Amino acid sequence: QVQLVESGGGLVQAGGSLRLSCAASGRAISMYGMGWFRQAPKKEREFVASISRSGGDTNYADSVKGRFTISRDNAKNTVYLQMNSLKPEDTAVYYCAGASSSRAVVAGSRYDYWGRGTRVTVSS
Repeated sequence: QVQLVESGGGLVQAGGSLRLSCAASGRAISMYGMGWFRQAPKKEREFVASISRSGGDTNYADSVKGRFTISRDNAKNTVYLQMNSLKPEDTAVYYCAGASSSRAVVAGSRYDYWGRGTRVTVSS
């Protein structure tokens, strides 16, 4: 069992940046493919980014490609999401998740562990 705790959310103006962190405990995240998802008010949860167990492969949603970067530090048992050029439509609760896979998994249904989320609000 792995526990995931997100941090780094907050209020930022459009065009600004935030870096989200996901700290894991219980097991080493080096065992898992990791991902970030988000859920805006009254919308379905959507995939944002994922990274393979080794960190060598990543996937991004088209809406964040070129603006967001996912990374991981297995030694620190932490995954990051660097978010630049933020837009109001990026406003959401962001969730970290872990999948029992070596790959950069896209489908939320394949993730086994979820954090409780951190809220990001981008003002226009």
